[in-house]
Amino acid sequence: MSQDRAWAATRKGLFELRRRAGGWQIEHISFLADPVTMLLPPDDSGHMLAGLNLGHFGAKLHASDDAGRSWREVPAPSFPPQPPEAEGPAWKLDQVFALERSGNAIWCGSVPGGLFVSRDRGESWQLDETLWQDPRRVQWMGGGNPAPALHSICPHPARPDELLIGVSCGGAWRTTDGGQTWGLRAKGMRADFMPPELAGDENSQDPHLIARCRDVPDVLWCQHHCGIFRSEDNGATWAEAHAQPSSFGFAVAAHPADPQTAWFVPAVKDERRVPVDGALCVTRTRDGGQTFDVLRAGLPQHHCYDLIFRHGLAVDDRGEQLVMGSTTGGLWASSDAGDSWQTVSAHLPPIYAVKFG
Repeated sequence: MSQDRAWAATRKGLFELRRRAGGWQIEHISFLADPVTMLLPPDDSGHMLAGLNLGHFGAKLHASDDAGRSWREVPAPSFPPQPPEAEGPAWKLDQVFALERSGNAIWCGSVPGGLFVSRDRGESWQLDETLWQDPRRVQWMGGGNPAPALHSICPHPARPDELLIGVSCGGAWRTTDGGQTWGLRAKGMRADFMPPELAGDENSQDPHLIARCRDVPDVLWCQHHCGIFRSEDNGATWAEAHAQPSSFGFAVAAHPADPQTAWFVPAVKDERRVPVDGALCVTRTRDGGQTFDVLRAGLPQHHCYDLIFRHGLAVDDRGEQLVMGSTTGGLWASSDAGDSWQTVSAHLPPIYAVKFG
């Protein structure tokens, strides 16, 4: 992963950013005016993917072999024909919502809650039939989307066939055999929007995003609809952490080496979904969620209504630099682990995802 290159996927294109002596600058734009919902940054060969949502024309997928200088359309993941008696949402790709590499495979999460795998660098895709046919899947429901969203794919860095995924609303699931079998992994999460007797139901949880610590992979962080949760046992159990000014939000970034450190972006819950008191901040814990720093330097503190989507916060491979993009088109960068922030742009289109690349 390049420490000096980042990407912002927006409602009006994919923006490539480069860090120069004077800070971050926009260097190149792909798909200008098209909504780019997700990207997979380039690997060592320059291969990358971008998911687009073209409305009437549907969800599309494009590949680049030269780190985003040129693009070609490749087949997007697709579902098999839907049986007339099938329950749940329509078997139709609405959105590419997550893209991650694991060994020689690329995994794709979608709305409506499907998981696909490609073993030829995105040229073809296969639906994970085991997860899709699990009878518990039809109990999943949409959070902010009309259909369930599979948004988090957390590969195990030492075991390519092991993944932990997050679904809104469908909890967390894990496979250790490349998707042949799956088990729920959300014990300890709390869904206070459910009846009290079902608040702990693992299949009803609404994780907004799950992130894994690269070097201590048993540690996972979750920004949940109902709070912040942390696991020290690879998702077998989760414990809640409490942050001020709010434990509600969408994004989480896990430090790649330090299992005690993670970043979040708090907001007012549910109907409003704006920064608390109109002042944007990032919260950071360095002690496993016992306490949180509130980081505001360089971020707008008056009449700010930027919301950070679940993929709108990223940390680099060293845990030093962060980038953050908002629904209002604000883009900020930090070179000191979030202590201070610099405005890269205040006028981009709404930002869906940011990635280092």
